[in-house]
Amino acid sequence: MLVDTHCHLYLLDGSTGELVAQARAEGVAHLVDVGVDLPSSRQVADDAARLGSLSATAGVHPHDASLLTAGVLDELRRLLERPEVVAAGETGLDYHYDNSPRDAQRAAFAAHVRLARELDKALVVHCREAFEDVVAVLEATGPPERVVFHCFTGDAEQAARVVEAGWLVSFSGTVTFRNAPGQRAACAVVPLDRMVLETDSPYLSPHPYRGRPNRPGRVAVTAATVAAVHGVPVEEVARATTATASRAFRLPAPVG
Repeated sequence: MLVDTHCHLYLLDGSTGELVAQARAEGVAHLVDVGVDLPSSRQVADDAARLGSLSATAGVHPHDASLLTAGVLDELRRLLERPEVVAAGETGLDYHYDNSPRDAQRAAFAAHVRLARELDKALVVHCREAFEDVVAVLEATGPPERVVFHCFTGDAEQAARVVEAGWLVSFSGTVTFRNAPGQRAACAVVPLDRMVLETDSPYLSPHPYRGRPNRPGRVAVTAATVAAVHGVPVEEVARATTATASRAFRLPAPVG
């Protein structure tokens, strides 16, 4: 059984209960439904509270970093105090779109880092064209014990730096793309016990499903690519990444 450590079920067609049941039937033991603003963070927390095999995160995406007021932070704190909310985020820096000013992004990211550390939650990091600044904010603020670089798109050197820092690398469907040999090179340098898998549903469908809405069950396609890169059976990838996801997000036992 696999774990999809990053999906957005509220953006998919169908009820959350149906989506979780479908994913489980397709070999996904547990899902982490990721909030990107207050409304989605509230929704995923409430869904995780009533459904098995589902955990939640609470955070404000860097696109909306300029909206992270003191009041929003207070509500995020209250959400993160709930046991079903296992991580702060999705947070981080996005210098590709720059939908919020970079100084606002860095300030919002640091605020999430502090919340995760103070409340002993995992941190789900969005990093796009901003690797050096993401690392700088983490180091300056003081990272929590458990940091996950969501949908890693950096190179092998950056992946090695994440591992050396004691953080985790999350691979999505992008590692399967034909035009992404750099992603597979990065995957090759990350030990299986230092990585987790995700779909980022409904985004980033793996090859050969590109261009269609993604769904949690397709995390198996990413697992197969990781297995090929590392030259091991896919069952070994499933065992290792599920165990790492369980530790990183302190998922309810048993998973599988």
